[in-house]
Amino acid sequence: MTLPLAQADVAEALTPPRRPRRGGAGWISLAWGVVGVLTVIALWELYKLVGPAEGLVIGGTEGDTGSGVMILPRTHERAMPHVWDMGARLFAPTSGGDTPPLWMSVASAALVTLGIAAVGWIIGVAVGAVLGAVMQRWRLVEWGLLPWIVVSQIVPLIAFAPVVNAIGNQIDRDAFPWPQWLSVALIASYLAFFPVAVGMLRGLGSPDSIHLDLMRTYAAGYWTTLLRLRLPAAVPHLLPALRLAAANAVVGAVVAEVSIGMRGGIGRMLIQLAGQASSDPAAPWGPMFGSIVLGLIAAGTVVLLGAGLKNYRRGEAT
Repeated sequence: MTLPLAQADVAEALTPPRRPRRGGAGWISLAWGVVGVLTVIALWELYKLVGPAEGLVIGGTEGDTGSGVMILPRTHERAMPHVWDMGARLFAPTSGGDTPPLWMSVASAALVTLGIAAVGWIIGVAVGAVLGAVMQRWRLVEWGLLPWIVVSQIVPLIAFAPVVNAIGNQIDRDAFPWPQWLSVALIASYLAFFPVAVGMLRGLGSPDSIHLDLMRTYAAGYWTTLLRLRLPAAVPHLLPALRLAAANAVVGAVVAEVSIGMRGGIGRMLIQLAGQASSDPAAPWGPMFGSIVLGLIAAGTVVLLGAGLKNYRRGEAT
């Protein structure tokens, strides 16, 4: 049975539009990522081939370049090993003898750091979400709190980490057990909460006034409006913030491990191998690659989380 023209138009208008398939776009993004990695490798090898062995230094006296400013890095083997040497070093013993391959040691240390970063990410997301919701609810709180949230991110993390560790040691002696990894997780959350707070603030304030007026006509209270309107509308702003927070948590965990000297993580391993760089220049690049992979895994996990919220991601900020 054929619908009348007017009814057919109404039915077509009420039918939700089909989303275009993005399978091809995913492969194109992956291809561009591979091209970017290959470009970095090519630029690295090209500069190593044509760059000055001792770098380029401006200023300083002749024969004494220590007081000058180096504007181009050194290209000798101790400073810039070949990419294939870095790759081969991953399969060599970590410290000679019967020690496991370097990649296995990096993977083991990376799992420790990933677990600590995950705890820091959860803490940062909880704190950032609460701060964002409170600032959106009361404009006066936003005016008073947001500048301090922004200023907090300019504090050098390498100086902030020992302070947190000292407080944790004091709590461990006086109150209850405080493991060192918890200090690292708190430092990681310090970097993770900022994008979540800003994303939550912007996302909760994103609904159109016409939608807010509709909720008022239904006599919906604050919590109903928050759960049914503001939070779904905030998803396109929150997901990029959560990805950035995940990467920041990994960075914070690695820097904190370096700053407070926590053993077992990839940050401590990076410091140990960097001390051997003069005799084994390719070794420190193993944990560096591990840190990069950790950041990708952390951000990729949030992408999987976003797959379950695909119906709310219209107009997502990239």
